Amino acid sequence: MSLKIAVQMDPIQRINIKGDSTFALLLEAQKRGHQLSYYTPERLALLDGHLFATVEALTVRDQAGAHFTLGLPRRVELTQFDVVLLRQDPPFDLAYVTTTHLLERIHPKTLVVNDPAHVRNAPEKMLVTEFPDLMPPTLVTRDLAEIKAFRAEHKDIVMKPLYGHGGGAVFRLTRDDLNFGSLYDMFAVTFREQWVVQKFLPDVKKGDKRILLVDGEFAGAVNRIPAADDLRSNMVRGGAPAATDLTAREQEIIKRLGPTLRERGLLFAGIDVIGDWLTEINVTSPTGIRAVKNLGGPDAAVLIWDKIEAKRKQPA
Repeated sequence: MSLKIAVQMDPIQRINIKGDSTFALLLEAQKRGHQLSYYTPERLALLDGHLFATVEALTVRDQAGAHFTLGLPRRVELTQFDVVLLRQDPPFDLAYVTTTHLLERIHPKTLVVNDPAHVRNAPEKMLVTEFPDLMPPTLVTRDLAEIKAFRAEHKDIVMKPLYGHGGGAVFRLTRDDLNFGSLYDMFAVTFREQWVVQKFLPDVKKGDKRILLVDGEFAGAVNRIPAADDLRSNMVRGGAPAATDLTAREQEIIKRLGPTLRERGLLFAGIDVIGDWLTEINVTSPTGIRAVKNLGGPDAAVLIWDKIEAKRKQPA
């Protein structure tokens, strides 16, 4: 089976191929003989109900500094493709939301991975709130009185923007931290939406585990150990990847999440677990494929393309 694949992503010349999951997906697609085309979100255009993009044929190589070749730009209707990979990174803002509305016009005749409507309705820190019993105590608000009451109850808390990404603007506030007022003021000025306030989990010192799910099923895991002088374990913030196995609790979490992810067309997801607690369900542009494979785990790119090919064999 040879599929026509378009990838909507950030500028390809800027990515770090060593750890980039989109690049891993492109390498595997090319290996299977699929035809690749590339475009960035601003190249989308909806004209009289038809969705177009200015795309370029794409060839990829696992070679830093020379990892891609592009063909000449051409304007095409996206329904000409079998699959569109929705893979630009957050921030999850109105520009991102708009692309999901546009791509919804062509899905599922053209299979968009992940389903754009459910990407829009399931940002990382909101979808997870559908499973409150799997989460640490969590408050979503921008109301000062609510945050003060939550802090008084749990003493040691973390504040982070609802639509943040990559560990940006994540702050820990201990019981007697005098920076609380200033931090609240800064968040109030910087972020218009609500924020996430969670009970601090000391187990984060042991790592923040990223577990990959493909069509709701386990597809590998990597434990991300934070640096000694940092709260955050994201690898872009200096977290160190380490091999890991699943605990019974993590297997329970996967079993609970799997049906929801499958029903919503969220074919590739990355969940984050600290200790026994689920903290995020990443569906916009999940990462971790190369880290898991490098540590001897499964190659999620292979599993993802197996699922995509199977879905393309089925009637839309």
